[in-house]
Amino acid sequence: MDFSRRDFLKKAGATALAATAFTDLFADPAAKKLWFDISLAEWSLHKALFAKKLTNLDFPELAKKEFGISIVEYVNQFFKDKAEDKTYLAELLKRAKDNGVTNNLIMIDGEGGLGELDAAVRNKAVENHYKWVEAAKYLGCKTIRVNAFGKGSDEEIAKAAVEGLGKLGEFASKTGINVIVENHGGSSSNGKWLSGVMKQVNMKNVGTLPDFGNFCIKRSADGCAESYDRYLGTQELMPFAKGVSAKTYDFDEKGNCIETDYTKILKVVKDSGFKGIAGIEYEGSKLSEYDGIKATKALLERVGPTV
Repeated sequence: MDFSRRDFLKKAGATALAATAFTDLFADPAAKKLWFDISLAEWSLHKALFAKKLTNLDFPELAKKEFGISIVEYVNQFFKDKAEDKTYLAELLKRAKDNGVTNNLIMIDGEGGLGELDAAVRNKAVENHYKWVEAAKYLGCKTIRVNAFGKGSDEEIAKAAVEGLGKLGEFASKTGINVIVENHGGSSSNGKWLSGVMKQVNMKNVGTLPDFGNFCIKRSADGCAESYDRYLGTQELMPFAKGVSAKTYDFDEKGNCIETDYTKILKVVKDSGFKGIAGIEYEGSKLSEYDGIKATKALLERVGPTV
């Protein structure tokens, strides 16, 4: 039977529409509907790194080839003497670029607390971070994660932290680098306390990194003696968030995180208007580091689109 040109176009259009529908039906829903990007926090591999089974230089390629993750978050502990070593940093940057990996942030530990009450000690901590701000800039990172701890009452530490973060934030602003504080134990794991500090600092490049699992305020020999509600804490920190840390430990038989209801906590994150990066940080012991990372990624990709 002969068809007119109009009939032919109608048939072709219908066929194309059906093909598109078929493709959409079997397309990966996570790839289409995730409202955040996924990065890999290097701490997820801390056991292998401390055991010298891999190095910081190996991290970008491993993230991409083993886990299919193209954004990374470094931990300064694994290259702590290299902050000012341009040869080393150039090699690290090259490896990231060669693998199509984006350097996002550096988590800074061991350089002092920005909430120390002694002004000299606090200012030394601020200055210790300068080299990491510059290293982050060199590597193309947007952010450094710092600690706002100190010894004293919550009120005293808050006052000191506002000053310390303000000074570091001012320095970092000159290079376009963000300074973010993670709920990382002590006062900082109190969402109300840390959000209060952020309000007082009041700087565009100073913010938070809500960690879904770090809400232990006081520890004891048996574990956590006092904890802050993780969902409330996350909600309080989200207005200042420049990233979130998707912490996991153990999983049930369905692949859900046992400690944190990811549907509930991701809803808190989404309701805040956040559309940034969620960094996988697996710290469990029942699964291997590699399997734990993969399980966390699968959890984010499965739950994320449903929130």
